[in-house]
Amino acid sequence: MSGRGVERMLDLLEWLAETPGPYGLSAISTALDMPKSSTLLMLRSLTERGYLERLPAGDYALRRLPGDGAAGQGALLALVGPYLSRAVEETGESGFLAVLEKGRIRYLNKILPAREIRYDRDISMTRAAHKVASGVVLLAAGDDAALEAHAEAAGLSDEERAALLSAVDKAREAGFFLNLKGVVEGAAGAASVIRDATGRPVGAINISGPQPRLAAHAALVGAAVLKTATAVTEELRRRGSRISKGGEGKP
Repeated sequence: MSGRGVERMLDLLEWLAETPGPYGLSAISTALDMPKSSTLLMLRSLTERGYLERLPAGDYALRRLPGDGAAGQGALLALVGPYLSRAVEETGESGFLAVLEKGRIRYLNKILPAREIRYDRDISMTRAAHKVASGVVLLAAGDDAALEAHAEAAGLSDEERAALLSAVDKAREAGFFLNLKGVVEGAAGAASVIRDATGRPVGAINISGPQPRLAAHAALVGAAVLKTATAVTEELRRRGSRISKGGEGKP
């Protein structure tokens, strides 16, 4: 592939990551100002390599980005972005997409509100799952054996284990968890789990902000994370249903 071809391939991947689809050949070709013939060749190549899915209607949807594992976190990022932006606008607080990796929470992105006093975390740092709202809801989405295994691996004291079990019970009952004692002093957060088309937990929507403000608007923030995570989960189910009913087909 020529240098220009590589640039176009990267342009295509970046556009799909930033603009949640799916999209058809004509829409992609027009948006990127590329000939349909060249666009189709790139779409076929990316589909064969597992970066895209070709849906029954002929549209293409991003599955993952280079460097992503099988979970396709790039596609999850692309899907979640607009939903998370609306939650940030609705609550006026900071929004994050979180995933659980080996007992720790990793934040994939953040969207900050347009206000002077706000919470901004360093998303390059991971957090112990039992200490943050996103971790609690993702642990709650698993089974009790996995929960006990986490408590054992983390070396939790009896008091810490009891606190975690109580938090998990609250998360399972409400569908979200509000943590008013964040890892960062003065910060608080609420989270709700995202599930894929098979029901497997794949991430969590998190809204965080200054503790006094979140405490004063706990109902609003809790409802926002639950609504947002539910909407993303439903979209993942719809996409999974379209693929399973029609098959991926061939480009």
